[in-house]
Amino acid sequence: MPKLTKEKKLEIIRNDFRLWCKNFVKMVDNKGQEVPFILNEQQLRLLEGLEKYNIVLKSRQLGITTFSIAYCLWLVCNKPNITTMILSYNLESTQHIFERLKAMYYSIPDQYKPKIKRDNKMELFLENGSRVIVKIAGNKELGRSFTCEYIHCSEFAFWTDYAQEKGLLGLENSLAKNPDSKIILESTANGLNEFYNIYRKASKGESKYKAFFFNWFENKELFREEYKLAEEWWKAQNHGQRFSRKDLEKDEIPLFEAGAQLQQICWRRWKLQDMTLEQFQQEYPSTPEEAFLSTNVGVFSMQKILERMNYLPLPLQKEELQGIELPKSLIPYLNKGLFLYKLPKAKERYYGGVDVASGTGGVNDYSAVSIFDTSGEQVAVFYRNDIPVYKFAEIVNDLGHFYNYAYLVVERNGYGLPLLQKLREDYQYMNLYKQRIFNEAGRKKHQLGFATTTANKQLIVQRFKEQFETGMILINDRETLEEMQIYQENEKGSLGNKRGEGKHDDLVMACCFAVEGLSKGIYYVDI
Repeated sequence: MPKLTKEKKLEIIRNDFRLWCKNFVKMVDNKGQEVPFILNEQQLRLLEGLEKYNIVLKSRQLGITTFSIAYCLWLVCNKPNITTMILSYNLESTQHIFERLKAMYYSIPDQYKPKIKRDNKMELFLENGSRVIVKIAGNKELGRSFTCEYIHCSEFAFWTDYAQEKGLLGLENSLAKNPDSKIILESTANGLNEFYNIYRKASKGESKYKAFFFNWFENKELFREEYKLAEEWWKAQNHGQRFSRKDLEKDEIPLFEAGAQLQQICWRRWKLQDMTLEQFQQEYPSTPEEAFLSTNVGVFSMQKILERMNYLPLPLQKEELQGIELPKSLIPYLNKGLFLYKLPKAKERYYGGVDVASGTGGVNDYSAVSIFDTSGEQVAVFYRNDIPVYKFAEIVNDLGHFYNYAYLVVERNGYGLPLLQKLREDYQYMNLYKQRIFNEAGRKKHQLGFATTTANKQLIVQRFKEQFETGMILINDRETLEEMQIYQENEKGSLGNKRGEGKHDDLVMACCFAVEGLSKGIYYVDI
């Protein structure tokens, strides 16, 4: 193999971001020393997985913004007449990013970079016509006056609501129309805002954005000095003994099994002396669910939800249903809206809650069913928003019969009434909840379904909350738990997930109705 010339070696390095950083760029490490910029494991994963649209949820101080500063410099030093941009949420963070950008630029040997033509007003403008702009993401439209090859939105979850929604749209429109242009939304979590919306959709494959998540224990070196302090603290408290597996508490075992080292778990214990568990999980999440702990008051215990998420079963797969006669109306939806966690048992009673929507698709509400056995375990869920009421009635009928003619509590408000009529009149479904009411003359009468009012909604939600948090019912469905995470009481006292597009509460309400049925213990049919 012929020996490579110096020019060829330089060409290889210039065309490889990782090699370019290692050979030409210096950075300041945690000890304050200037060292070659060698990408860490998380930065490499991001580099290798980058697509046009990217969203990064992360723990603190993993170097994602540092990655983008270097990436911008790599682009502008090697491509003429392009614009790259980094945005952050306030003046202080923006100035800090710009100072780091300049320091990294000056660390590059002169012969491998274009000279600076202008570096004022938060802009590094090079003689080759390329530039890096650093801006505050305020309340003005962003990106209208130029086309960008690369955009990095730092701490996106801390931007204003306007910047997260309208500003992002402007940035997306400013992205260069070529296959190499990229945008990254990067942040630690900050409650349930637009960053949450985009990340949640991306993680489900329902967005043009690709989701990345980096937890707090992936990087084993980041807090190495603090790990040593934590270890000394533990030894001082435990007669010189080192932290070991036998010292793990219940909530630490999943962390260890997921890859956290004992030294890191000891550090976590040390940090928790001065912060609450909820604060730690928001700053240093081990899962995306932990990251989105909200400072706003939620109805359901976030800690209970997160604990359950660590042990969720997978829904039954098609091959596990061999020999089971699933109704034809349900087959197309298996694991596409219909999720079965336990098959029906002979002579077992089942209780289902049904929340009915229009079935018109788009961003509208979902029609949902949640079914429990008599022990309180959730055995099946169904949720879709593209099924008209008449078709949903067939599905509810067949799912109810599949689970031993389940006792169904159907909300009669809105679209629930026509569904009840079809269940009783067209399908002769007899095992339906009846609500006792008083007529105008003061006499008691019963009507099919559950008519929800402001008063009784509070009651059934609180009953569901109590049953869940005391372990009397078991939720197996992740989507249900995710809805419970964002189920809140607003300033006026009304309940629901009202904080943005894509945030539904249909499965929560289906569970409330099912628990109402369980509490009655009634069955109108023999099985």
